[in-house]
This record gives sequence, C-alpha cells and structure tokens, in this order.
Amino acid sequence: MYEEKLKKSAFGIQLLATICISFLAVQTGLVCGWPSYTVEMFQSNETILTRPMSSIDISLLGGLPNIGGLVTSPFCGYVFNKIGRKYATILFGLPYLINWIIILLCNSVPFILIAAVIAGIGIAGQNVSLIYISEISHDSIRGGLTAFSASGYFLGILISYILGGYLSYYNVVYTCLALCILCMICLALLKESPVYLLLIGKEKEAANSIAFYNQVEVKSKTVEKEIKKLKIQMDPRLEKILDGNIDLETTEELMDSMLGDMIVTTKESPWKLFLKSKSSKRALSTVLMVIALTVAMGSVILQVYAEKLFKEAVPSMSPNTCAIILAVDFLVASFICVLIIDKFGRKNLLLVTSALSGICTVLLGAQLQKQWAPHWVTAALIYLYSFIYTVGCAVIPFVLAAEVYLPEVRSFCNGISMAFVWAVTFITLFIFNPVAEAIGLAPVFYCFSFICFLGTLYAHLRVPETKGLSADEIQALFLKR
Repeated sequence: MYEEKLKKSAFGIQLLATICISFLAVQTGLVCGWPSYTVEMFQSNETILTRPMSSIDISLLGGLPNIGGLVTSPFCGYVFNKIGRKYATILFGLPYLINWIIILLCNSVPFILIAAVIAGIGIAGQNVSLIYISEISHDSIRGGLTAFSASGYFLGILISYILGGYLSYYNVVYTCLALCILCMICLALLKESPVYLLLIGKEKEAANSIAFYNQVEVKSKTVEKEIKKLKIQMDPRLEKILDGNIDLETTEELMDSMLGDMIVTTKESPWKLFLKSKSSKRALSTVLMVIALTVAMGSVILQVYAEKLFKEAVPSMSPNTCAIILAVDFLVASFICVLIIDKFGRKNLLLVTSALSGICTVLLGAQLQKQWAPHWVTAALIYLYSFIYTVGCAVIPFVLAAEVYLPEVRSFCNGISMAFVWAVTFITLFIFNPVAEAIGLAPVFYCFSFICFLGTLYAHLRVPETKGLSADEIQALFLKR
C-alpha cells in the first residue's frame, strides 16, 4: 500500500539484525551436525562416556531433538506473543547453552540424551523466530532476509563438520558454547519488533523501533505511514473490507479513510481470532500443505542415506570430506535463494525447484535400480538434488509461514506450522524403512519424484505470490482464492 524506497542504511541495519537473529540458526546447525562425527567414538570401547552407546542410544541421540521440538513448537507462539519477539528469541538460545553445558560437564549416556531433548526446545524456538525477521524487514527484501536463516543453519552444519574434523571432543564443545554465548549477546543488542510493540499498545516504542530499522527520524513521514499500515493490518474490520467485492484501488481508499486511526485492541485469544479469520485459515491450510509436500520430497531421507551412497559412489573420499562438500552445497544454494527469492517470487521458485527435484529423484531411482551410469554419477545427483531442493523447496515453507498471517495470529499460526514440520518429518522417517524394505529403495525414490511433481502442480494452482506484498495485501489474495 505504501511504496517507500528502502534506504541503503536501512538495508544495512535490517541485514545486520537478520544476521544476529540467524545466528540462532547457526546454533541449530551446530547441534544437528555434532552427532555425525561423535557417534563412532560414543560407540567405541575408548569412549569418554561411562559406557559405550548402544544402537538404541544412537537412534535416540538423533531422534530426541525431534521430540523436544515437536512438544515445544505449539507453545512457542504463546511465548513470542507473551514476552515479545526479541526476548523470546534470546530465551530460546538458552536450551542450546544448557545443551553444551550438560555435554561439557556430564559423561553419562542418560545426560547426553537429556541434552538432546533440551536442544530440540531451542530448535523449535529458532524456527518460530523467523517472524522476528519478517516483522523488521522491508516488504521488498522480506523474503530474502527471512530465507537468510536457512543459510545460518547450513553454515552451522558446515562449521560443525569442520570443527569435528580438526578439533578434539572438548575443544569442539568449548567452541560451540562460546558461539552460543556470543549469539545471545548479539540478540540483546537488537530492538523489539514494531509489530509486537503495537500489539501491546506501545505506539511510542513502536515508532522508535520503526525509525531504527528504517534509519529515519522518529517524526518522519516514513514512521507515520508505517504505523498507520500496521494499525490497518491489526484492525478487526480489515477482513470485512477485503472480503467485499471491491476493486483494489477502492479498497485501499476505504482502508485509508476508515482504518488505522487508532489501535483497536481485543482481549480475545489468538485461537478465537484465528477461528474468525477466513484468510488466516486459508493461509494456514496452504502453508501446511506446502510443508507436507516439501518434507515428503525425500531430502530428509536422502540425508540419512547420503553417507552410505557416498561410500559406494566415491570410496576414495572420506565420509567427513563428503559431508563437508554436502554442507557447502547446502550453504551456497541457500545463499542463492536469499539473492533470488525477492526477484523471482515464492510461487515460481517453489514451482521450478519442485519440478527439477522430481527429475533428480527419478534419475536417482533409476541409477539405484539399473546402475545406468558410473558410481560417481550417484554422488553428482545427490549434490545436484540437494542444491536444487535447497534453493526453493527447503526454504520457502518457512518464509511463507513467517509472512502470510495477520499480526494478531502470526505467532500462533507459525507455532502450529513448525509443529507440523516436526510431525511430518517424524512420520516420513518412521515409515521409510518399512516401505523401503517392502518395495525397495529405487521405487521409494520414484515415489519422491511423484510427490515433487504433485508439489509443482499444487504450487501452480494454490500457492499465491506474496513477494513485496504487505500483510493486508496477502490476506486479500487468500480471500479471493
């Protein structure tokens, strides 16, 4: 509605704030990458633990963060609404800190597994913290900055693999602990989201926050227009106007004249507000379907089987080297996503990467079944698929979950979305082995390919383009579906 050109200084401060928030995603990468190079030592007779880990212990070490995240995710939205985006983001840095302290001080298997559960709580909060980035970003760069969190995660994975390859066990833990403390210090330097400040009625503080993130004077027209825009998005009358059969220009005139003059507060819970909002329900159903399709495209499974496939494809290379190359592959792809998502849009990027991922999984299935090419082609296809998937399918669901909801229900709906990510990921991992044993690994990849093409069709028919749009304009798109 308000087309304010983004100043270079504003871009710089928003990028810097995004880097600080994405530093929390680096902690997720450090935690998720850590088991890959420690399990061999944990299982050996030379383990530093009180006893070697059993195969069940190893499975729990990899799976318990999912349990912690799944249980915690539905409550993350409440915490972000209760204490604010900034302090909730800092709060969810504590589980990572506790995780590393337990690992540093304890050497019994049960305590290591407890640390894994606690780390999952941090991961759940880190996923929801994307709304913080979304709410401080200019509409023209919101997608790229939100997607930057994925780059933070893959950077954490890469750092973790490198640390594991060159440092001792305790030096790795000390380094991760120091990075976690640095992350929380950086987060403490940021200003609160203006959206949250308006939601709790602190208009003066919201104006200061807008001025900070846009690098303008508090009494400038930019701050005045942004405050009015946010008030319009929070006004309960908004959806009635958007739902009317009125052209866009007339709708904007009505909103300018009727809404945004004051903050309309409500004591209703986000759940009740969600039930009343047709656009929010449609937005949530769209995000959940995109999550289900993208998770089921096989990336999670491929990562589980990557080491086995790499050993067969390139036996001359060490598993750690292959893992580092894969992490670099993910990181470069995520950076490309950051650069192009606001140019090409969410819908087009999801559509194209889904289709290309489908082609890659077909070729992988055929290679596993027919061995139609040399073994190194298997490794090349894994890297290619991982790259393509990360450019779009891996990131866009999280971007959509952070930007498509109304401010009053954003934390609530985002929490549901992230809990759904955990649930679908768990189901996918749980059913994979029985299905693979029943029909074989190659047909499973054909199934992944079918889901990729189904995702392409769904993106074309049901996913609206949200690049550069404000929250009220996005609601209008969902109401017209």
